[in-house]
Amino acid sequence: MSEQVAYETNEENLWRAETPGPEGWIRTAHRDDPEKYLMISADTHANEPHDLWAKRIDKKYVDRLPRVVTDEDGKQWRVSEGHRKARLMEFRMLGEDGVRGKAGAKLEDRLKDNRYDGIDAEIMFPNKGLAMWATPDPVFAMAQCKVWNEWAWEEFGSHNNTVSPMAAIATGDLEGAMKEIERVAALGFRGLTLPCKPIWGAHDVEHDNYNLPVFDPMWALIEETGLPITFHVSTGRDPRASKGNGGAVINYVTHSLSPTIEPLANLCSSGVLERFPKIHFALIEAGIGWVPWVLDAMDEAYKKHHFWVRPKLQGLPSDYFRSNGAASFQEDEAGLLLAEKYDLWNNFLWANDYPHHEGTWPHSAAAIERTMSHMNDEQRAKILGLNAKRIFKFDLPDYPNRQSGTAD
Repeated sequence: MSEQVAYETNEENLWRAETPGPEGWIRTAHRDDPEKYLMISADTHANEPHDLWAKRIDKKYVDRLPRVVTDEDGKQWRVSEGHRKARLMEFRMLGEDGVRGKAGAKLEDRLKDNRYDGIDAEIMFPNKGLAMWATPDPVFAMAQCKVWNEWAWEEFGSHNNTVSPMAAIATGDLEGAMKEIERVAALGFRGLTLPCKPIWGAHDVEHDNYNLPVFDPMWALIEETGLPITFHVSTGRDPRASKGNGGAVINYVTHSLSPTIEPLANLCSSGVLERFPKIHFALIEAGIGWVPWVLDAMDEAYKKHHFWVRPKLQGLPSDYFRSNGAASFQEDEAGLLLAEKYDLWNNFLWANDYPHHEGTWPHSAAAIERTMSHMNDEQRAKILGLNAKRIFKFDLPDYPNRQSGTAD
């Protein structure tokens, strides 16, 4: 946690520190353990300046940016081209909830917070910038992505082996996307983040999607760069489509997490990964418990609907996820219990989702002990860091706390 911030675990968050302990573990996730696991958080978020896009984007776009407006009754509303108008409610976050809302704005604070939580490296995504794709105009989205990419590299590029931002790409603007992929690859970005759908909004059969050959030139370029691609939740359509009773839960589960199934199915069932077998992708922050069900569902459709299926693949759709795909989670005991049966130890990535409330920071060791006690040392090592090290090509030792010269 940030040393500059007064910190207190308030009553509502005491459960986060509960742990059965690491009894019988060869090594742990505790920051001071000499044999600590390599821990790479596969999903963290920046805390961008509130005026980042207004200051940097082409002036012709400024009036179209997401903004807060005040109505005649003094009520404030968040307005953007792709989200429903949402009222800003006044509430006070206490204890560590308040700390999370302010954390991560400065590089030095992130590094301290990472050390406190045992994190050796992080894969960073936008925070406010997740709204960059929330427009039916992909050229406008691409302009916003370029602002994020420029700022993120300026702020964190010097620490790219420990604080690694993903370069944002608006794929609906295919020409602009390919130019930006070339640019960010040359800068040294470690990976790309694409929207779950190329064109924002509800499904429209007239919109191009990732299963179609129109994107083949982009896949070829991505394969040439060697950069893995990611799909973060809430980047394809409005994740706040429900309101009223249960809205917070409905939006999180139905409108934020579940649409992340779409890019997985698009890539694994369409032949994209046969034509471009060196592409690796990861689904970010949607959890993992649903992955075995989706793999079974794709294979069932492929076999039972064989008379409709095209193209005919060399393997089953699930095979392409196992060879090329990954998914991140924070706490997902159900998914971890299924990882053995479905042979997915190489495909799951742990994340602390710093500094978001859905995450495990700053109690990650406790969360890991609550959910990974049934796993063996090799399985924990893969999911906590080695899988991310392989996919995102981090140059880090497998035993980060060992004395210099003794790490594997």
